Amino acid sequence: MKRGIPIAITFLVGISLVIAFFVPHAPFDSLDRHIPEYFNIIAAFAFVLGGGNLLRVHLTRITRRDHEWAYSIVTVVGFLLMMIAGLIKIGQTETGTGINLKADLADPALFFNWLYDGIFVPCQATMFSLLAFFVASASYRAFRAKTPEATILLVAAFVVLVGRTPVGQWLTGWVPPPFDQYLHIPNLSAWIMSIPNLAGQRTIQIGIALGIISNSLRLILGIERSHLGGD
Repeated sequence: MKRGIPIAITFLVGISLVIAFFVPHAPFDSLDRHIPEYFNIIAAFAFVLGGGNLLRVHLTRITRRDHEWAYSIVTVVGFLLMMIAGLIKIGQTETGTGINLKADLADPALFFNWLYDGIFVPCQATMFSLLAFFVASASYRAFRAKTPEATILLVAAFVVLVGRTPVGQWLTGWVPPPFDQYLHIPNLSAWIMSIPNLAGQRTIQIGIALGIISNSLRLILGIERSHLGGD
């Protein structure tokens, strides 16, 4: 019974949304507009649970003085500060532009924007900048020409990288027409991105769509029960 009710709810909601997509008539035509509103309500509770779990984990780490517990202090302080600023901001309107700490501290709406634009955005940019080094390291390991497939990947990546810089124009700018359509590195780079790369992207998207469909059917039919705590 404890699992039967959630499975029945999942089945009814899933079937209703499928019918609403293919039958644009009353009463199904309004389901795809109203049911997502309930999803937003559930997401709001999920945010509350997620925030509570974040505080529980990091406060426990702080009290136990676990490894790198000082970072947990930064996490908790940043989370509470941003949450309080966001709650105070509710109902407020922006009255200025730019970042002025003295003026922003007196205006909840601007103070929230100051926290986001002045702290979160630079931190996010820093994280993405650090990812560039990991991408370069992974690319070096992946592009080592040990197999024919890796060699093709290496050559294609080199052509695309060089074709996106002025070096590609400088190296093959002398090629006369009509051979420049095939031997000009920028044109070859554009062809790789628009033909083989696009075909690969579409293949991945089709695979993802089939995976979503199969997993959705497993959930609707009650075959997949991992979200209920089962195997």
